[in-house]
Amino acid sequence: MRQKTKLYILAILGAIILIGLTDALYTLDETKQAIITQFGNPVGDPIKDAGLHVKLPFIQKVTSFEKRIMEWDGDPNQIPTKDKKYILVNTFARWRIADPLKFFQSVNNERNALGRLDDIIDGVTRDFISENTLIEVVRNSNRQMSFSVEGQEKSLTSADSLKIEKGREAITRAILKKVQVIVPQYGIDILDIRIKQVNYIEEVQKKVFDRMISERKRIAQLYRSEGQGSKAKIEGQMQKELQRISSEAYRKAQELKGTADAKATQIYANAYTKDPDFYTFLQTLDTYRATIDSTSTLILSTDSEYLKFLKTLR
Repeated sequence: MRQKTKLYILAILGAIILIGLTDALYTLDETKQAIITQFGNPVGDPIKDAGLHVKLPFIQKVTSFEKRIMEWDGDPNQIPTKDKKYILVNTFARWRIADPLKFFQSVNNERNALGRLDDIIDGVTRDFISENTLIEVVRNSNRQMSFSVEGQEKSLTSADSLKIEKGREAITRAILKKVQVIVPQYGIDILDIRIKQVNYIEEVQKKVFDRMISERKRIAQLYRSEGQGSKAKIEGQMQKELQRISSEAYRKAQELKGTADAKATQIYANAYTKDPDFYTFLQTLDTYRATIDSTSTLILSTDSEYLKFLKTLR
């Protein structure tokens, strides 16, 4: 019985030792870094080397953090520029945990860190955007811009617009530099900040779109007017050409008729000179056909020339 009790005790001690060893050993991935906490308080230096590590079992806990570069993507914020233009600015950043111990003591976890970055980056961005004009936020240099208006190439030089003193890139670098001064107290390192998008607010967008629609309508009306002018010019040219062709055709027709009448007269004259009596006879017969029919009634004197050939009929 005593031997059996000893075996039970040894088994329990072995299990306790095994569980203790299991809890005392832990592995750290290449993408992770950690701190050891004892009763909720950090102890020792942060652990950044990957591999197998040892801690006190049961009373110490491993809290790991991401070692890789992480993304912060902010929400669009409405910001007034120095020249009173209300715009929506959307920024994003890349950051990493540089000091796990300080990070744990200040923000505790990544979710809280993102919330803190929201406040810091949005606030600094608002400060710098409101200190500069819209064109400074949009453009980077005073280079000449070329654009087309309905197929016509035009250029916009610095004389046509405000001169750029800083530019978007310089403003972005200034925002990054200011944020890099603030975030180390949270154990964070900001690697880069960029302005992802700059846009007008909805009310201004509507006015811009309405102006664009009006401009499109104006250009369309201009095209229609030019088209109507071209149409009138073409129709006028067509009428002019039609009148020229008609006049030329009429002239040629009159020439042909005159020539034909002359030839007919010549033929009649030749026929008349060869046999005047026969020609007179034929002309009289034609007159009879044209004037006398079954319904005609003629009252003529007996010596009328019209009855000359009727008298001779037997």
